[in-house]
Amino acid sequence: MEPSFGAAPTVKLVISMIKKAVQQIMLGTVTRSETEAGDTLAAIKLAGYDAIELNGFMIRPTSFFVRVLTKAAGMPVGKGGSFDWKELLRESGLGVTSVHEDLGTIKADPDKVIAEANGFGTKYVVITGMYNFDYSDESALGELCRDLNEYGGILAKSGVLLLYHNHNCELRRAGNGTAYEYIMSHTDPEKVNFEFDSYWFTDAGADAGEWMKRLGTRMKLWHINDRGIRMTGKGITPILKADSMELGCGNMPLDRLTAEAKNCGIDAVILESHKNWVDGSPIKSLQLSSAYLNSNFR
Repeated sequence: MEPSFGAAPTVKLVISMIKKAVQQIMLGTVTRSETEAGDTLAAIKLAGYDAIELNGFMIRPTSFFVRVLTKAAGMPVGKGGSFDWKELLRESGLGVTSVHEDLGTIKADPDKVIAEANGFGTKYVVITGMYNFDYSDESALGELCRDLNEYGGILAKSGVLLLYHNHNCELRRAGNGTAYEYIMSHTDPEKVNFEFDSYWFTDAGADAGEWMKRLGTRMKLWHINDRGIRMTGKGITPILKADSMELGCGNMPLDRLTAEAKNCGIDAVILESHKNWVDGSPIKSLQLSSAYLNSNFR
């Protein structure tokens, strides 16, 4: 029988400073050179952010396949694979909340991943979901959870914590519940916890605030975004496409979600918007979103 660990209890904590960060995936189009990357990080710092969240595939040379995938999704990785990110961050005054990695990279060389996290001064490594994976297959989910527990345990022995980042596919039905419930109940909180993305669960029609409550103290980081509609051309039909928006410009209950995130005792709130930026500019977009973050996370 598979072990069942469940979620950690929700406990109201005395909150230390919650870091405000930007996800690096927003920055591919404004990090085309090392000079431009430095200017972009300086703008992020000036807007009031404390840190960024790095992606392994954006801070080292990556395969053509990965570059094509991200560009097809509208979020190109940029040309930062050869940049000196440690020096760029030092010059900007920004810290690093976490590093996103794929499970295959962690399994291939966990010691290298641990060293990378330590080198950037972060204790969090985040797995960003699985590609070519059937989240309705309980057998596949069982194997995934065994891997998460095994490699989360290896990282934990070195003081690095493994987090799982959701999209919307984890709300597929699997057995008597959802894939996300399966992952929650079959991973050990001593080895695996969560970076919760409220945008994607809202996109799938779920109550993100209720899921935050269920995660409780297992929710270590929060990916924040807003969701709404923006006219990009003539409105031909009475239905507009919903997409990410600057914080406070959409329809998500951000104040309620912020309160829940604080109750969970998160270490950082991380902005990640998905290409639908005002004037097509990720810098303008994150500057506008900083008003909400600076008012609610001090």
